[in-house]
Amino acid sequence: MPDSGPAYSIKIAESEEDLRAAQTLRYEVFVRELGGGGVLVDHQAGLERDRFDPFVDHMLLTDEGTGRVVGVYRLLRDDQARAAGSFYSESEYDLSLLKSSGRRLLELGRSCLHRDYRGGTAMYHLWNGLADYVSQHGIELLFGTASFHGTDIRPLAAPLSLLHHAHLAPEELRVRAVPGHYHSMNLVPRDEIDRKAAMVAIPALIKAYLRLGGVVGDGAFVDHAFNTTDICLILDTARMTEKQRRFYTGGGGR
Repeated sequence: MPDSGPAYSIKIAESEEDLRAAQTLRYEVFVRELGGGGVLVDHQAGLERDRFDPFVDHMLLTDEGTGRVVGVYRLLRDDQARAAGSFYSESEYDLSLLKSSGRRLLELGRSCLHRDYRGGTAMYHLWNGLADYVSQHGIELLFGTASFHGTDIRPLAAPLSLLHHAHLAPEELRVRAVPGHYHSMNLVPRDEIDRKAAMVAIPALIKAYLRLGGVVGDGAFVDHAFNTTDICLILDTARMTEKQRRFYTGGGGR
């Protein structure tokens, strides 16, 4: 990757000040930009927060030139989830297959970048930090919900169908949206999809995970609180190709 642009640093939040910086950026992105909400959101202070925040590791990407936190990942390991009582995404997907796999799990959540840092190398630096974290903790399966903006499934029929037909998880990893909230992603026959248009409609973060070998669970979940339509992404580190692994860990891989 090119060296031009801001100088970044990565760390895990260590203080209340660090946590507030993460929650402030999350408020800017998820509440102000996307119209999300939640019972613990502090609109007066401009903080997006929920009950899981005390249990997770918050990864912060800082622009060293300005000292501003410009990127965030929320990381919830299986041992932390036990302390919290569940994974965040268990309210949307049945994770029994993953939890019974005997493998080390890491749930990724609240991933966001400040609007001024999208499209550059910031996400690449966050991934490098994530790769170090995964190695440090011996993580084998990464997963989490990723979102399309909006709660109307109809305009999303083509991209959701493309994900279903081309990137569905193998059966042993195929988590399913919870009963009562399951929305089929098999909405358009494979041979009727305009693949180019469908790919354009898939958010950049989801496409990035697909390039790393990510696969999707069965069914979408409409999250009215966050004004999104969610899918569940799963990344098995054992299935990554060497090229994917080099890019993910900062070794290029073009």
